[in-house]
Amino acid sequence: MLFNTLDFVIFFIIVLSMVVAIKNRKFQHIFLLLASYFFFYYSSNYLVVLLIISTLLDFYVGKAIWNTKDIVKRKLLLIISLAGNLGLLGFFKYSDFAILQFNLLGEQFNLTNNIPFLNLALPIGISFYTFQSISYTIDIYRGKIQPSKSLREFALFVSFFPQLVAGPIVRASDFLPQLREKIEAGGGNLKQIIIHNSNLKLGITMIALGLFKKMFIGDNLSLLLDQPVFLAPEVESFTVILRTFVFGIKIYCDFSGYSDIAIGSALILGFKLPANFNKPFFASSPSDFWRRWHISLSTWVRDYLFFPIVFRKLNSTLMYASGLMITFFLLGLWHGAGWNFILFGVIHGIYVTLEFIIRRKFPNFSNHSFFNSKIGKTMSIFVTQYLIFFAWIPFTIRDTDIMFMYMQKFVFLDFMLDNTIPIIMGNKFPIGIMLVFIILHLFSYKNKNLHKTITDLKMPLWALFLFVIGITILFFYDGRAENFIYFEF
Repeated sequence: MLFNTLDFVIFFIIVLSMVVAIKNRKFQHIFLLLASYFFFYYSSNYLVVLLIISTLLDFYVGKAIWNTKDIVKRKLLLIISLAGNLGLLGFFKYSDFAILQFNLLGEQFNLTNNIPFLNLALPIGISFYTFQSISYTIDIYRGKIQPSKSLREFALFVSFFPQLVAGPIVRASDFLPQLREKIEAGGGNLKQIIIHNSNLKLGITMIALGLFKKMFIGDNLSLLLDQPVFLAPEVESFTVILRTFVFGIKIYCDFSGYSDIAIGSALILGFKLPANFNKPFFASSPSDFWRRWHISLSTWVRDYLFFPIVFRKLNSTLMYASGLMITFFLLGLWHGAGWNFILFGVIHGIYVTLEFIIRRKFPNFSNHSFFNSKIGKTMSIFVTQYLIFFAWIPFTIRDTDIMFMYMQKFVFLDFMLDNTIPIIMGNKFPIGIMLVFIILHLFSYKNKNLHKTITDLKMPLWALFLFVIGITILFFYDGRAENFIYFEF
């Protein structure tokens, strides 16, 4: 069920109405759980079984870890959780990729029989809810949290529909307390979730902005991206740069738009989800970019992958750098079963690793006053964004020959405009939308908290804002609800 469809609007109104009508916290949770399973089933059908299996596995393994003091048994139980969750993820997401590599290897040894592909359907959201569920058992193992009090509570944490399919990835330590604390007396001994007006207004604002970013900016940029002229062998450097920049803006609007809708929907229901983006186009270094882009994923891999790798060896430059490269290699693989995604991760790993080495080996250079000046910060942002957009090339182009041609053209400029100018002149609408995005993004950067600023408008102005957003989306909507890009992962 896509957020940008009438189906979701009707579904969410029904859910909100039922939460308001039900006056008991326990039954509210049960209803939200059933609604979340229906939300997943609506898009994935029988694959909802995988979500249930992951939930049952980690709920009971988490309890067993907590109840035993034997370190060997605790480790064995943690391994069972990791193997079960990552096994499901690996089987459904990476089986055909692994088979392809074995077949290619077999060709090198003149083996005639190829392993047939499984052609499995990729369960929507499996990369997200798997990481979310794994973090729960790891946190119990580390003694950071206690097990969930009930299966109902834990199941709602794993399957909560606003963020189930594409995040943000939520930690149990942040979400589970809200199931107990986000309640108020409702008369007698009954307790219930209360829909607050302030949450309702802010949530609607976030949903409106999320739909605007996705449907008006992101989807309409596809008009430019999908043109075959960009894949021509004689493509110019500025054409490559144009397409890469358009894709970078599209994927940001698509994914951050989804996150805004998810966070806004959850907020209306009384739950706070973590921010997932913080103006990544104003990052001044590669590491700063990952503190601003897909924050819930970058912090997850930091806490559950990178830190365990470099544990007790933080002072070793070699170990730290190796940990960064391994982490980003796996982060790239998380995004998709393909060497292009691995290359995407490796490129970012090289960026962050080189930045780390420079900061550690040359502290006087990295801390120079120039980089704190206005000119220095501006230059840092432009250089960083050039590097970041370069890394989007393997992310967006699967054909190896075209991908490397794009990377070469992006770095070694030919300064030709014979084909680029006609492309721009023939696509004034998507180019105009890109310029609108740049202006609005600059405004949001200076505003610091655009969501709150809009929410704090007086009711007539706020209603006018919603009207303008709605009319703009509907006017340029072609009737096709495009998938969110991160549904593929």
